[in-house]
Amino acid sequence: MDQTTLRIIILAVGLVFMAALYLLSRRGKPDQGKRSASGPAPAKPREGGRVEPTLSEILARDVQQQAGEGEDIAIRAGDPRVEAQIDLLERTLAGETAKPVPPPQQELGVRPNAEFDKIVTLYLAARAGSVLRGPDLVVAAEKAGLVYGHMGVFHRLVDNHPEQGPVFSVANLVKPGSFDLANIHELQTPGISFFMTLPAPINALDAWDMMLPAAQRMAELLDAVVLDEERNAIGRQRIAHLRDELRAYDRRNEAQTIRPGW
Repeated sequence: MDQTTLRIIILAVGLVFMAALYLLSRRGKPDQGKRSASGPAPAKPREGGRVEPTLSEILARDVQQQAGEGEDIAIRAGDPRVEAQIDLLERTLAGETAKPVPPPQQELGVRPNAEFDKIVTLYLAARAGSVLRGPDLVVAAEKAGLVYGHMGVFHRLVDNHPEQGPVFSVANLVKPGSFDLANIHELQTPGISFFMTLPAPINALDAWDMMLPAAQRMAELLDAVVLDEERNAIGRQRIAHLRDELRAYDRRNEAQTIRPGW
């Protein structure tokens, strides 16, 4: 058993133990321990001046430890992460099924499998004499169904299954390719790239049928032009050819997956 697993087990046992103490302390005291919109009630000192920590404060310390010793952040009772921990404990003790927790934003778009054998690319270019501006890009990406995440770029994820990785991603054409949201108001770029690495979480043709409309939608919102991988304006003939290529790719993958006699 590695050190990380051992820490998780110890933390889980500790949380359950503290939750049990918390619930026992509320018996006979209906108003004690209730959380209000303004946060948890402060702990009352016992005789001798000692103040017992509340469940929120204990969980706050646990969340701080999970965040990392080197992270300079203040996590207090009322923090959303602490509240989420308490809600999870209460649902678990009540016998309810815990709701799935979405991955942190910086992990959105991580590929579970880094191996790929084909890349399909589109470009979105600003018109002559113009540029694409950071704030406009963020708004357009959101309207096209993209989320900001891994590597500082935008991703289109599988609906309800973000853990499966990106269907396709969108990067800045200006090196290093990422979008710095902290300075997004200063960003100006001649274009962005849409790319999907295959195999994707879904069929290649289905992934293409998600990527092309997203690029066209952003082009409409940004008054930009969609280009193919050779940076020529993409037309119906090229789109039809790409669809044929991806349909053939899906057939090859299915043939390799389903072999006679297996």
